[in-house]
Amino acid sequence: MNVLLIGDVIGKPGRKALQRRLRELREQHDVSFVTANAENIAGGAGVTRETAEELFVAGVDCLTSGNHVWDKKEVIPYINEKKSLLRPANYPEPAPGTGVYLTATDEGVRLAVINLMGRVYMANLDCPFRKADQILREIQGRADVILVDMHAEVTSEKGAMGWYLDGRVSVVYGTHTHIPTADERVLPGGTAFQTDVGMTGSYDSVIGCDRRIVIERFLSQRHIRLTVADQNVWIRATLVEVDGSNGRARSIRRIALRDSA
Repeated sequence: MNVLLIGDVIGKPGRKALQRRLRELREQHDVSFVTANAENIAGGAGVTRETAEELFVAGVDCLTSGNHVWDKKEVIPYINEKKSLLRPANYPEPAPGTGVYLTATDEGVRLAVINLMGRVYMANLDCPFRKADQILREIQGRADVILVDMHAEVTSEKGAMGWYLDGRVSVVYGTHTHIPTADERVLPGGTAFQTDVGMTGSYDSVIGCDRRIVIERFLSQRHIRLTVADQNVWIRATLVEVDGSNGRARSIRRIALRDSA
């Protein structure tokens, strides 16, 4: 089976690109399951019911998130009811929502998505490594394919998680830094890994935001409100082929599609 992993979707330009092109990508690559990171979908920071539902209607099966998931307070009742919208599982209790999604594909493959967040230069969360161990114990025997979104700032923490979970999950893929990395590979134990799958948004920008404002912030050291850029929008994602019978990844490759609208 093929799974498509979409990194951070940035604001309206990113949402509209997926609305226009995701069905095409699913058909072209015979995709059984799609994830996307949603922490930046509402105006560049946060999630709302309306913006999340746009992506579900567009063809995303599960939305992961990260440190910006709480930026829009109206997400809290929605994340409590929508089990396919995740927040990082290592937020301490009693954080709203859940960090694990269990489902089955149309082919009958049992699938789990786990959302974790790093701690280096991020929030003071529970240990993502020990949380991963706990979750894998809890879902043992309930998932044939396991996907892990490791939302983290530094490459070393993402890479460490890939090696830590090698042979125990199907894929570990990084999000948060918005820049796609060229290190996609299948590790010796059969786990596909990529440090960061990139963003879906404007590439005439600084990580999806108006480049002029970002430059001014660096020059002046003032906290100027960022706005989402909308030029030269690309969908960046990663396609992984997984053996549904044993959960081992067979191949992994990057996908880049320019939104022509």
